[in-house]
Amino acid sequence: MVMQEFPQSRLVAAVPSSPSLATAQRARDIQAAGGDLVSLTIGEPDFPTPPEVVEAALAAARRGETRYTPVTGTTALRAAIAAKFAQENGLHYDPASQILVSTGAKQAIYNALTATLDPCDEVIVFAPYWVSYPSIAQLVGARPVVIATRREHGFVPRPEDLAAAITSRTRWVVLNYPNNPSGAVASLEQYAALAEVLARHPGIRVLSDEIYEHICYDGIVAPSFASVSPQMRERTLVINGLSKAYAMTGWRLGYAAGPRDIIAAMSKLQSHMTGGTSAVGQAAAVAALAMGSSYAARQVAAYEQRRDLVLTRLAASGALRAVKPNGAFYVFVQVLPHRLPDAASVADYLLDHGVAVIDGAAFGYPGWFRISVTVGQEALEAGCERILKAFEG
Repeated sequence: MVMQEFPQSRLVAAVPSSPSLATAQRARDIQAAGGDLVSLTIGEPDFPTPPEVVEAALAAARRGETRYTPVTGTTALRAAIAAKFAQENGLHYDPASQILVSTGAKQAIYNALTATLDPCDEVIVFAPYWVSYPSIAQLVGARPVVIATRREHGFVPRPEDLAAAITSRTRWVVLNYPNNPSGAVASLEQYAALAEVLARHPGIRVLSDEIYEHICYDGIVAPSFASVSPQMRERTLVINGLSKAYAMTGWRLGYAAGPRDIIAAMSKLQSHMTGGTSAVGQAAAVAALAMGSSYAARQVAAYEQRRDLVLTRLAASGALRAVKPNGAFYVFVQVLPHRLPDAASVADYLLDHGVAVIDGAAFGYPGWFRISVTVGQEALEAGCERILKAFEG
């Protein structure tokens, strides 16, 4: 007897797998099979985790700190996170009731939306967006409301566009600056303009994903949205993590800080999903946060050089228009409309030319593609050369 395939739930069937992870895996499969491919896909630092962070994890394991941890995170890590916010952002949170440690920043975002949304609620998301925001909203039966930002406005939302999108069903506004994929960084003045709109809608909360906080260029500093005003602090859930600034992607450690009621709801949900995160990983995170932004600064110097390399190389193409990023570690590139290939996607077209990128459609921006500069100079040189050849003529 042939086993009948078990059906997916309607919610899961309605959303795609993560496009960025799927493309990155496709590139790995091609390379593993011996294919000639340069991959510029995954947003993962090519730097090692700092040695002192690794040593902190080893020391914790040797001390026998290998038991279950509290759902919300160890006391030491929550205190370290609270200290980070106070020192770097001027934000003060109670470690016991306003901070939650999760298995990656993605879980923190999922916790927040799942714990607070009902079917037909609305979540405002600004394109270009990180690929999972709309999907997570859909997975809980909510409706993502996508607002396109514009290149001429620096890919930062205008207050009038936010005001026009708000309805009686709006529950969350999602912000992500520095932005993946555009590299845009919002200023405190731009945040204040958005806060002025939100002040008229006290029932709406802001989810500010600040995972790229320390990856900024040209002396730019990325403010936290929660620092705009005391009122916004009380209505903002800040999401952050260790993966980007400390090259700890595989450690899977993220955190959230914000209103007590939201943190309590998220903690209840997490208690039934994963419980507390890795004990030794949390010991490593304490050591990482003690370093401040110094390790990220070393990475930024290298990323800035790579960013400039890509911008210089692609400027030679009459078919492409790259955006200079102020933060994160990507370059977002537009293919001019009259030069768009007849292909299922820009990414598929470039894959046929030996280079893997993430298609802009994954970020709500078709006709664009994202290059990650978290690879060595040699790979970037080769990848840019192939991209230029693909669009020449």
